[in-house]
Amino acid sequence: MTSQRLEEILARLGRAAVLVLGDFFLDKYLEIDPQLEETSLETGLAAHQIVSVRCQPGGAGNVAANLCALGIGQVPCFGLIGDDGEGFELVRALRQLGANAQGLVAASGRVTPTYRKPVVRMPDGQLRELERLDSKNRAPVARELEEALLTQLRQAAPRVDAVIIQDQVQEPDCGVITARVRRALAELAKQHERVVWLADSRTRGAEFRNVMLKSNREEACAAVHPESPAHDPEGAVSCAEVLSERTGAPVFLTLGQYGMVVTGPDRAKRVPTLPLSGEIDIVGAGDSAAAGIASALCVGASLAEAAVIGNIVASITVQQLGTTGTATQQQVMARFAQAQDLWADIS
Repeated sequence: MTSQRLEEILARLGRAAVLVLGDFFLDKYLEIDPQLEETSLETGLAAHQIVSVRCQPGGAGNVAANLCALGIGQVPCFGLIGDDGEGFELVRALRQLGANAQGLVAASGRVTPTYRKPVVRMPDGQLRELERLDSKNRAPVARELEEALLTQLRQAAPRVDAVIIQDQVQEPDCGVITARVRRALAELAKQHERVVWLADSRTRGAEFRNVMLKSNREEACAAVHPESPAHDPEGAVSCAEVLSERTGAPVFLTLGQYGMVVTGPDRAKRVPTLPLSGEIDIVGAGDSAAAGIASALCVGASLAEAAVIGNIVASITVQQLGTTGTATQQQVMARFAQAQDLWADIS
């Protein structure tokens, strides 16, 4: 892969439409200034003082944020949110990024999944994240909501170049990607083979069919060996090959510092990544990789080329501390230039 080839791929992204389907979360950062701490008169406990609130799209929303940063022309978002303040904040944040949030169905009786992240500003200016305060839905999705989403998806599928499926909620059938939705996705992927279909699932990767998977080594091994998952890279590659056979589509296996392995109709292909130094924050790295992979594939990149771009995007975002980061085309080109010899044999 050359810098010219990378420029060609990136130049096409503005004409692409990539739909994001899945569990949209709100990441709500609550910045605390410890110097302003008060004591509650009623309880005698510390009253931490929040001096800044920052709302960002999380989960599938982070995938959408990465697509927008990469310059994808259209980013429609399909999912379920609550009829609540968090849903309002999430929609506003997505629109500010340039994503289309019209496909988010606001449902009474459900909450907008939210990661509340208290962070303390330290004397040196760094932010230290405290324990999260999460809220999500723990009841199965109603059938009428499933049907509303699937109706939208069936109408939209012929008009997009890629669909990224983000399956974040671990409780069965409590998130957007229910068993019924997975079955419908398998059929849609067969009907619309021109579209790139890429799923990222924390706990149910083995249950998808006809769509590509982006999986890390823990997820891949747990999907194949739930009782005794192997975590070493070689064992993970074997698990990814099993997943590829089950799903009937390639698997992009992320291996952190070891880069990525792509399994497909041929033997597994290893794609290295740039070694990093200094502190990193891996939160959202998988979302970044998925966005880079699907973006590249839908404009004509090969599987291996897409893995290179996914690696590069993730390597940029993990160096953005205290936030779920994104990467621009300019940053991708600059990072590629740092170590382009790594990918000279990739095509």
